[in-house]
Amino acid sequence: MGRFKSPRQAQRFLAAHDQISIIFRPRRYRLSTISYRHARADAFGLWDGYAAEMTA
Repeated sequence: MGRFKSPRQAQRFLAAHDQISIIFRPRRYRLSTISYRHARADAFGLWDGYAAEMTA
């Protein structure tokens, strides 16, 4: 459980983290190098957009 105060808090964190990690970790073994780089660039572009919406 690490430094979480309760199992419920850990579950909430992990549920959100799972959704975010899927964006940033495409299945590398299925992609060529160029496709992988494009997927990562797209993911960071999405993340920048989400972060901008949250701060605005």
